[in-house]
Amino acid sequence: MPTIDELRILQALPLDIKIMKTQQRIREWVDYYGVNGVCVSFSGGKDSTVLLHLVRELYPNVEAVFVNTGLEYPEIQQFAKSFENVTVLRPAMRFDEVIRKYGYPIIGKEVAERIYNARKCVESGGIKYVEHFWQITKQIPIKAQQLMGVKGDRFTKKYDFSMWQPLLNVDFGISSLCCREMKKKPLKRQDKKSFVATMTEESFLRRTSWLKTGCNAFNTGVSKPMSFWTEQDVLAYIKAYNVPIASVYGEVVYKHDGGEYTETLCDCGGKLCTTGCKRTGCIFCGFGAHLEKGEGRFERLKRTHPRQYEYCMEGGCYDTDGLWKPTKEGLGMRHVFEEVNKIYGKNFIRY
Repeated sequence: MPTIDELRILQALPLDIKIMKTQQRIREWVDYYGVNGVCVSFSGGKDSTVLLHLVRELYPNVEAVFVNTGLEYPEIQQFAKSFENVTVLRPAMRFDEVIRKYGYPIIGKEVAERIYNARKCVESGGIKYVEHFWQITKQIPIKAQQLMGVKGDRFTKKYDFSMWQPLLNVDFGISSLCCREMKKKPLKRQDKKSFVATMTEESFLRRTSWLKTGCNAFNTGVSKPMSFWTEQDVLAYIKAYNVPIASVYGEVVYKHDGGEYTETLCDCGGKLCTTGCKRTGCIFCGFGAHLEKGEGRFERLKRTHPRQYEYCMEGGCYDTDGLWKPTKEGLGMRHVFEEVNKIYGKNFIRY
């Protein structure tokens, strides 16, 4: 199994060496499954655009698969469909249906997963709310224990999720299952083994996954050949190879610490960035929104795509089970953010 030290060495390599190593991972995957047995999971975002460019430089006829969840920026959808040999898939459930069944995606996948599982424990009687305190009444899964702050052999500060315990009391569901329903399940309906553009620097979960399998997970049928790349590597590749990206990103430029754009790194000593969106993904997703500095994703959505913003924030009502859920008028996320901000402070999530 790879180690964290090996990952850090890979992440520190210059871009040209990273490209060579990624190309080798791609060749190994195609050698194993054949050109007709693989595809590129293509979201239309800048990371997967770089991955598609890398794969098709070696194998021009590899299929790209775009899962049209309806959660992408309109510019992303148009951009993804502009490529040749792109198969468009759709999920079996709409996003509002996923929320109604499982809950809203907020804070982060790890937190949402633990909230969802802990609420299952509440339903089964393993956790009870007594005199303004949550009490554990029987053995519960380790992830639920981490949310409750239980100390034990497998408990460290890194796995202390107890600050999110108040979310057990909110009047809406919370879950991380939207990605499974909207993205992973449609891809599994086909027989091909996917290349995906996820990178370990993006989350603890992705780093943990890489440490188990490395880039090519032959046991799961998913290749992540850019796992050891960074955001700066992706932007540098786009700039060096003149790779077209969706218009919602704007241009890739060097940014001075003071916010002024310039053309050369040596003049400003800054880092590469985009003049538009930094990241795209699902435009209604609340994961990581509380961590954003500067203009938040929902503030930007309000400015650039007011119709989508209105659908995201408006609507919603209490269902027969007493939980707040989307309605045909909208997802009702304004209420969700208001309730979270009551717990963690004004503007914890900016919208």
